[in-house]
Amino acid sequence: MASDGMFKSIQDSISACLVDTTRTAGQIAGEDLAFQRSSNPSIGPLLDTQNTRLLNIARVLIESAVAGTGISPPELPNAEAVDDGWRGIVDVVDNLLERADACLDEYTGVIKRTNPTQKDTSKYTPLLRKQKPAKAYQDQNIPKPQLLFNTIPTNNETAPFIPLLRTKPNAIVPLEQSLDLFIPEDGLKEYKHPYETEINQARYPPSTYLKVDPIPFLPFESTTATYVDTPEAMLAMLAELKTAKEIAVDLEHHDTHSYIGLVSLMQISTREKDWVIDTLKPWREDLQVLNEVFTDPQILKVFHGATMDMIWLQRDLGLYVVGLFDTYHASRLLGYPKKSLAYLLTRFAKFNAEKEYQLADWRIRPLPERMFNYARSDTHFLLYVYDNMRNELIDKSMLSQADGNLVDAVLEDSKKEALQRYERPFYDTERGSGPTGWYYMLVRTPALFTKEQFAVFRAVHHWRDSLARKEDESLNAIMSKTALFNIAREMPMDMPSLLGCSHPISAILRLHAGELLGKIRQAKIAGAHGPEMKELLDSQSSAFGEKSISNKPLGSIVPTMNSMVSRQTIPLRRSLSDTTLRTNNSHFWGSTFLDGASQKGTKYPRPQNLRLALPLPQLTAEIFTSTSSGLNNTAAEPLDQPGPRAEHQYVKDRKPTESDVFVVKEMGGSRKRKSEQVEDPPEKQHLQHRAVSSIEAGTADSQYDEMEISLSVTDEARLAREKAERRAERKVQKKLEKEQRKAEEAQRLNGTNEEAEVFDYASAPSVLHANKDNVDRPGSKKPFQPYSKSLDAPKSMRKSNKEIAGKSITFRS
Repeated sequence: MASDGMFKSIQDSISACLVDTTRTAGQIAGEDLAFQRSSNPSIGPLLDTQNTRLLNIARVLIESAVAGTGISPPELPNAEAVDDGWRGIVDVVDNLLERADACLDEYTGVIKRTNPTQKDTSKYTPLLRKQKPAKAYQDQNIPKPQLLFNTIPTNNETAPFIPLLRTKPNAIVPLEQSLDLFIPEDGLKEYKHPYETEINQARYPPSTYLKVDPIPFLPFESTTATYVDTPEAMLAMLAELKTAKEIAVDLEHHDTHSYIGLVSLMQISTREKDWVIDTLKPWREDLQVLNEVFTDPQILKVFHGATMDMIWLQRDLGLYVVGLFDTYHASRLLGYPKKSLAYLLTRFAKFNAEKEYQLADWRIRPLPERMFNYARSDTHFLLYVYDNMRNELIDKSMLSQADGNLVDAVLEDSKKEALQRYERPFYDTERGSGPTGWYYMLVRTPALFTKEQFAVFRAVHHWRDSLARKEDESLNAIMSKTALFNIAREMPMDMPSLLGCSHPISAILRLHAGELLGKIRQAKIAGAHGPEMKELLDSQSSAFGEKSISNKPLGSIVPTMNSMVSRQTIPLRRSLSDTTLRTNNSHFWGSTFLDGASQKGTKYPRPQNLRLALPLPQLTAEIFTSTSSGLNNTAAEPLDQPGPRAEHQYVKDRKPTESDVFVVKEMGGSRKRKSEQVEDPPEKQHLQHRAVSSIEAGTADSQYDEMEISLSVTDEARLAREKAERRAERKVQKKLEKEQRKAEEAQRLNGTNEEAEVFDYASAPSVLHANKDNVDRPGSKKPFQPYSKSLDAPKSMRKSNKEIAGKSITFRS
């Protein structure tokens, strides 16, 4: 803008046009156009013409507003599409207003934009605005910076990931020989780690094993960091880093509005200086020059929790780390109660990091002051933390033992972490393999689906992944996992049902809801003849080469720490049906059922008579003292005897001796009614006599034992009937005795027997004029009370007088 006067004139003209447009829109909204269209048919074509004209204007304005921003404009084929795509229109308007706000700030002088060569990159001054809470910086609606990269990320590549290295500094093996293909366990060809040899043969600096006093850190409040956002500033930083002996590194990552994620910020600190590098610049791959420092084994690189940092550096920047020291592994070996970086900063530096900014949208430019300070604090104190932890590792090491050097243990774990490789996330439609496949999701979140539901689940899962790759959005930004399972269970067939079970509904999901609804309908029809969920999962587990663990000891099944960090991208593969250790033989029952019996769901016939038919000997003392008795002496294989069970000393002391005399006495009387002596029938007495005779003779007759156990149905019914009759007789007798006792008690209390004298009412004392002073006098005779019987009756609850609201009127005739 040339002058303030020109800006003022443009502002006035735009304001006048906006006022007229707003008034016209308000007048149109106040009219009942539907009524006018129905009452006057000639107005209908005119309204349709104006609708088409306004939609065309809206399309042109939206396309102009999103030009160069990476935002997909909403489709407006008709007037009804405005309501469906309203969220997309709002996004376009918000982006337009943000750009206008930035231009106004530049015009008023809040932001001064100069050429990159004229910038002073020695210090970074954050944008001076009113501070916002941390949640206000999460999930911002800003243009995608990856669309401006020199190499735009692609999400549909099927070839193996080729390392981004242009040169290989500090190489032992040349770059050409390092990039060889190999076939890992999953069967897909991948390129080797280009610095594998250098990491394995790295020799750490001698200072890593020396205990020296920690070097104090510079005050955080009185120092600042250098913001690196130009190639010139990057080269100046590189020159200073080459002179350092130790550096601390950390990354800030964004994975909401990107399918594979973005390294949005890098922080590097030495003992004297801090840098914050903007890794969202189009020339971001030029940061590979930092490999001169990152791959130098004589410069120690201190990270905290670098598991994903190693992957992100390779994928986005082509950076590799040789000489890594991860403070997370140090805190684990030292047995700290917490392993987070915030805990280490509080423990050693007495600094409380504002971890609420960890989930902020790190694509925001320019960075707010608090986000800038938080990023800087992650590495400003890390070298001081390393000094203290190194000394503690040296103090607690036991060099006399083979694995007693804790420093070597941390360095070995750090090497394995640095050897990780980035692999592209391929989608396997049929098997669902991979970290983001449907098989892995079902294994982690077990669910029981029918054929149709399982088909819908796989179809929606594939549709979500394809749309996320196309729009370069994360899977959760398209549809949450909860919404995915809800859609699979409900199988909606219309738009209201789909939107009702898809909460939270993203803007992209709303725009493509019609396409998703068609996928659901097709999958439901095809799923009627599709495979069962359990059968497919079982076949997939065998196809993945899962080995049986039934015959392995438990120690070989539990993974070690070394194998846990070997490959982060290999999915965890296990079957839903085989999650426990099993054996084919039981020490008690012998051989169990066949393995396929439970899998095929065989229904065994239920026996009609559950009566015990196995002859068992009587539980006499001879059985327990005999050493040759057993359940089955003809077993094919002898059972392993575990030996005598160990007893506690308290149990041994409490055991009675032969000279002890016990008197068993039931305190408080009998607790259960004694039953009458029941005479056994002659048949039962005969069987008991024969069984007792056989026991006394020392021979057990299995025939009579079986007859004793298996009573006939007729005898059982007769005994039960006789027992019920005796119980009924006892009840009647008790009832008669109870009534007789009540009658005698009533006669005694009231004196109503036939021999009582007739009451003389003439000579009786007055009840109405009785002397009240003598009523409650101690020792006086209780006065006669003629209403004593009526007073013994139960009293009813007193009626409460409730107040009725309003007025009451008494009518008289």
